Amino acid sequence: MDDKGSAGKISVSSDSVSTLNSEDFVLVSRLGDETPSSANNGSDDEKTGLKVISEEGVSFKIVGNGSQQQLQRELEDVLLEPPVAPASAGDHHATMSTSVAPGADPLSAASPKLEMALPVQTAQESELNERSYRGDESSSDGSPGSPIPDEDSVVFSQLTYLGCASVNAPRSEVEALRMMSILRGQCQVPLDVTLSVPGVSEGTVRLLDPHSSTEIANYPIYKILFCVRGHDGTAESDCFAFTESHYNAEIFRIHVFRCQIQEAVSRILYSFATAFRRSAKKAALAASHQAAPLTPDSDLFTFTVSLEIKEDDGKGTFSAVAKDKDKQSFKLRAGMGKKIVIYVQQTSNKELAIERCFGLLLSPGKNVKNSDMHLLDLESMGKSSDGKSYIITGSWNPSTPQFQAVNEETPKDKFMFMTTAVDLVITEVEEPVRFLLETRVRVCSPNDRLFWPFGKRSHTETFYLKLRQMERKERKSPSSDTLYEVLSLESETEREKRKTTASPGVLPGGPDSVVPSPPEDDEEEDNDEPLLSGSGDVSKECAEKILETWGDLLTKWHLNLSVRPRQLPALVRSGIPEALRGEVWQLLAGCHNNDHQVEEYRTLITKESPQDSAITRDINRTFPAHDYFKDTGGDGQDSLYKICKAYSVYDQEIGYCQGQSFLAAVLLLHMPEEQAFSVLVKIMFQYGLRDLFKQNFEDLHCKFFQLERLMQEHLPDLYAHFLNVGLEAHMYASQWFLTLFTAKFPLYMVFHIIDLLLCEGISVIFNVALALLKTSKDDLIQADFEGALKFFRVPVPKRYRSEENAKKLMELACSMKISQKKLKKFEKEYHAMMEQREQQEAPIERYERENRRLQEANMRLEQENDDLAHELVSSKIALRKDLDNAEEKSDALNKELLLTKQKLVDSEDEKRRLEEESAQLKEMCRRELDKSEAEIKKNGSIIGEYKQICSQLSERLEKQQTANRGDLDKIRVKVESCDKCSNLFNKEGRVRAAVAAAATAGGGEETDEEKEELKKQLREMELELAQTKLQLVEAECKIQDLEHHLGLALGEVQAAKKTWLTRTLSSIKTVTGKDTA
Repeated sequence: MDDKGSAGKISVSSDSVSTLNSEDFVLVSRLGDETPSSANNGSDDEKTGLKVISEEGVSFKIVGNGSQQQLQRELEDVLLEPPVAPASAGDHHATMSTSVAPGADPLSAASPKLEMALPVQTAQESELNERSYRGDESSSDGSPGSPIPDEDSVVFSQLTYLGCASVNAPRSEVEALRMMSILRGQCQVPLDVTLSVPGVSEGTVRLLDPHSSTEIANYPIYKILFCVRGHDGTAESDCFAFTESHYNAEIFRIHVFRCQIQEAVSRILYSFATAFRRSAKKAALAASHQAAPLTPDSDLFTFTVSLEIKEDDGKGTFSAVAKDKDKQSFKLRAGMGKKIVIYVQQTSNKELAIERCFGLLLSPGKNVKNSDMHLLDLESMGKSSDGKSYIITGSWNPSTPQFQAVNEETPKDKFMFMTTAVDLVITEVEEPVRFLLETRVRVCSPNDRLFWPFGKRSHTETFYLKLRQMERKERKSPSSDTLYEVLSLESETEREKRKTTASPGVLPGGPDSVVPSPPEDDEEEDNDEPLLSGSGDVSKECAEKILETWGDLLTKWHLNLSVRPRQLPALVRSGIPEALRGEVWQLLAGCHNNDHQVEEYRTLITKESPQDSAITRDINRTFPAHDYFKDTGGDGQDSLYKICKAYSVYDQEIGYCQGQSFLAAVLLLHMPEEQAFSVLVKIMFQYGLRDLFKQNFEDLHCKFFQLERLMQEHLPDLYAHFLNVGLEAHMYASQWFLTLFTAKFPLYMVFHIIDLLLCEGISVIFNVALALLKTSKDDLIQADFEGALKFFRVPVPKRYRSEENAKKLMELACSMKISQKKLKKFEKEYHAMMEQREQQEAPIERYERENRRLQEANMRLEQENDDLAHELVSSKIALRKDLDNAEEKSDALNKELLLTKQKLVDSEDEKRRLEEESAQLKEMCRRELDKSEAEIKKNGSIIGEYKQICSQLSERLEKQQTANRGDLDKIRVKVESCDKCSNLFNKEGRVRAAVAAAATAGGGEETDEEKEELKKQLREMELELAQTKLQLVEAECKIQDLEHHLGLALGEVQAAKKTWLTRTLSSIKTVTGKDTA
């Protein structure tokens, strides 16, 4: 139930959510005219009210947003759900009147009144016979309980009815308490009632008026599903409610009551519990006289279960696999993805509610064990659109190892069994129910050519489910909704086998039994029952050599569809293989490229046909012997109806004519309805079949004349006999021409005739007719007028049920040479004869006939004129609408064009601006580049000068060091060469300490001056050396400083190149790229 407009919401699981929305109706009470119309939160003035007034002046109203009819039905549901037992003659009756006042106060409405009479119990009948509950002495008049006269029950008074509402989860305590709270809060003026609870499970809970004991409503115990009371400590502690199944298992309601004495709630629930588990005493007494009662309707429930296999057709969809009518087996293709579709429909007894499917299983073989079944992936489950069937769909991957057996090609004449099972959970049944289907399958190559067979697309089995109603104590829990347990489940096939086993046939030599033998063909020909249309089996088996020949021919033909292969007529005369007929017929008729006609067909079936009644009448009489068309309202009849209806709208001059349905049915057995319609149109128009129905069947009478002239040439004795007995061609050959032999003859022969017709033209009918007359000549010559007609009607079609006889007939028909020149000659003779006959007629008769013909033509032309005028007006309106749409589109395009032009101008301005900016950036870049190059040259010259200075300083330092070393060497040589000095200085050039001491001690005063001089020279030399070292250090510092400046300059140059120059160049490239774009 939708949550929109709900009066209250609660966060619970999805299986127990139920809200009170605008479609629910709540029963509230009203006392006279004093209650304002704005009750129920002031929304009554927007709702529709239905008020019921009793003779005592107490009224109650059902409030809701529904229509007037919905409110009336709602009132009848609440007050008169089951029909009340007829009252005795002495009973009093109270009359209740209802008035409907949409959008206004119900009391002030002046709408018609609906009178409903309800039986009223007398005061004596409503006396209290026992008290089921007593409270305090002060309230001893408060809780009387009395059984009502017709059954053992307990009556509770001082109750208030708060109303009812629809619920989705009838056994959910949370849902029940929520609805109890909502209804208790919404009820403004409560309705006092008396509640009668039966003491047995077969009884009925009754709602009574406390003043008159009138029964307001009743609810059988077996429909009540759940009882609940309000929790202690809450505002609903004095309330209780029960849910019941309303009419069927899909609608559930909850009824809420309030007790004036809170302690009475426990007693009421105890009475309900007693009613749930006790058995009726009367039923036990009646059991000794008659059989035990069954479930409410019966103990036997019948289900029809259908199995359909769908296979991937390579176009992204799944198509139903056909069932071979001869061998009753599905034809599967190896390696193709498949789906299993199960349809379950209950066909008898009270409807059981299917909750869900919890398993779809499949296994190769027959009589398989449960452990050998394998689960399929469930894709969907639920009720069909019409609500009659429950549909389960599962996907089947045949490449899995478990299904390998049904994924390998079976030999040509062999088949295998496949078992499918579906497990269903039924609400009222204690345990799951499994339906088991066994069917035959054949697996062929995935490269087999697809065709549209005439067999059924499903396997159907009938199951008989026997249940037993469980007593309350036998159920797993008191609140359980299960009512039945399964006693047996038997299929129709198992039942037939059991019957056969129970009553076996004749044993050889048995005196009391006879083995029935199938009737012979001759015996069947002796009876007067004509052969039903659609009779005969057509095998799809064909020799491999023939299939290879046809395969090569079709391969060549598909290369050039405009030219028929040379060997095609010879192959067609031998008969087209059944598996290829659908494709070859479409190619012969030229319907290989008919997409436009397919779309036209889908439009035609949506239009109304003036001959709808005639089409519907004929559909049920078309091919009643064929499985595909025998079911009224089945897929076959539905498709056939649509084809005939579409043609009647397509060809309004001819419309639908009796007999067209047979030809359409033949085509429908070999191809989808869209292609069948296209081929039917080709046969009617291009092959000239529709000409037989025109101009008062003038062309058909010409065909009869041609047939009689051919008989005169080929079968003169039979022609003479027909003249003697007065048998004319139109008396026996009408159906041959109008239905192309499809109405009465076996299918094998009919299919072969259509082969020849599509290949060689409608003149083939003459060949087949002459062949029939020739093979039956001996019998016809011996028959009188009535005997000959009966022979054409009954024995002739039955004679060709045998495939061998039909082949011989078609060979004879193909061997007869009937030239088109001769047929043209006979046609001229017929027209000359008709002209001569017209000239011999009286002028008045001729003029009258001509006048009738002209009137008919005039009416037809007027109708065509009206149709054309209507079509012209419709075309003008459509053209005007298209023109308006085109003008609107043109205006929109013009606006879009102007916007585009404006955008183009803006883009060009932007382009020029960007070009100017690009030129400026280029100039700035060039200047910056020149400046950078100049700075680089300057830095280079400075670096060169620094390097030159450094090199000069290095050279000078080296020269100074060399000179100093030379001077030192000279001094050392002089010192060493001097005897005195050598004694004074060591090899390192230092003064020896001993010499100095001796000199000091000896008082070498004479050398003081010399020493002083030497010391002075030494100090000068050391000072010069220190200066030289200082200059060297300064030079190295300058070198390092120059190298540091050089590194900074190089870094700045590189950074300048990488940052500014790079950004400038990238922006130039970007601008240039936009300009180019």
